[in-house]
Amino acid sequence: MSKIEIKNLTFGFDTLTELLFDQANLVIDTQWKLGLIGRNGRGKTTLLQLLLGEYAYSGTIHHSLEFTYFPQTIVDKTQLTYDCLQELAIFELWEIERELNLLQADTDILWRPFTSLSGGEQTKVLLALLFIDDHPFPLIDEPTNHLDITARQQVADYLKAKRNGFIVVSHDRSFVNEVVDHVLSIEKSQLVLYQGNFATYEEQKEQRDRYEQEENRKLQKEVRRLKQTAADKAEWSRGREKDKQGNPNQKGSGAIYDTGAIGARAARTMKRSKTIANRMEQKAKEKENLLHDVEDIDPLTMNYQPSHHKQLLKAEGLQLSYGEAPLFDPLSFEVEQGQRLAIQGANGSGKSSIIQFLLGEFTGEDSGYASLAHGLNISYVRQNYEDNTGTLSEFAQTHHLSYQELLNNLHKLGLERKVFANRIEEMSMGQRKRVELAKSLATPAELFIWDEPLNYLDVFNHKQLEEVIQEVQPTMLVVEHETTFLQSIATQMIHL
Repeated sequence: MSKIEIKNLTFGFDTLTELLFDQANLVIDTQWKLGLIGRNGRGKTTLLQLLLGEYAYSGTIHHSLEFTYFPQTIVDKTQLTYDCLQELAIFELWEIERELNLLQADTDILWRPFTSLSGGEQTKVLLALLFIDDHPFPLIDEPTNHLDITARQQVADYLKAKRNGFIVVSHDRSFVNEVVDHVLSIEKSQLVLYQGNFATYEEQKEQRDRYEQEENRKLQKEVRRLKQTAADKAEWSRGREKDKQGNPNQKGSGAIYDTGAIGARAARTMKRSKTIANRMEQKAKEKENLLHDVEDIDPLTMNYQPSHHKQLLKAEGLQLSYGEAPLFDPLSFEVEQGQRLAIQGANGSGKSSIIQFLLGEFTGEDSGYASLAHGLNISYVRQNYEDNTGTLSEFAQTHHLSYQELLNNLHKLGLERKVFANRIEEMSMGQRKRVELAKSLATPAELFIWDEPLNYLDVFNHKQLEEVIQEVQPTMLVVEHETTFLQSIATQMIHL
């Protein structure tokens, strides 16, 4: 039974930023199907790269494994897919065809240029290559990107059927819940290992957080009590010291006071107050050690403006096509105020095309009928947002947004304040996605149309969005593959 042993791992990208790992210790059994989770920027991909030996670090990572990483880098994507894979590994044709069949993928894609494959097809091809040889230990980074619900289930079934272990990074809670038997959470101050799937992690994490919050409340109460006791005793001691000195205006010797006894008692009380102060300081230190790993998931705001229209959207017999073949069967639906319609379907089934048609941007052929209420204010999260440019201040001004509201939601979504000064086009894709989403949240709207809003977001962001939608109850049209999210927020669903 092979293991990966991590001892005193310390790593940060430079001396100016906070360490990602500080004296971390961990033992991983390579038979585990391990889900690696944590907030964006916490170091999930970096940990995989450290295992691969791509960065220098302090401490030790001991193992006797050969690692293989997903997604592999394709140098020349114009080549036939089979040739691209041959450059990455040595295998027989039947081996890659076997894995593709297990993934329910058409083996004909091997004989098409890699660049012509859909995102889902590229994912399946590279996953198939990963498992041809069961000797290397797979490190799988975000395999659900570009996969529709059906393909995600196919990949989940594929991974569940594998006997050998792996480490997988994914923000899809349903997917992780199905395929893993252990969870490693990169928390604020430590690595925490949980035995079980994602649901087990959530339950145990919630219990740990509740326990620490309760202990924190008890300690705060104790510190306040000790503070008051120490202050009272110190005040009594000072008062008795004055009594000991006597009143200079009083006649006589002052013999009614036993100044020696008063002095001794005052000294004992003062000593006791100092002891209490020391206890109070110790309690405060204990309090500092709590709540380090309680995630601060601040609630988002959403600028929903209820409409005077009862019905905001209606379609009857709507059918869209490019050329002769329609994208889907005729479709009819209604969306009234406060309802949230989720559209699901395979990649290429026409989900985004429905949004484009409603917004007057569809370039194919259409039949049937669909319309939005007249004069509707719409807030739109797009799949492609590369045209977002400039500083955040300029961006807010261009889109007539509250700059403060934009920044507040960006910070709550996990964008660090130091990034606020960057131009949007210089940000990472995850950061740019948060800008697009924060823009939509800050836009005053009667209808929110979101096309795959969860791409690049972590599971904590998913929960934030669920909570603000459940709180505000906006009218929405949502296209998304993450079933846990849709089950939480949708009032009706359509499957294409």
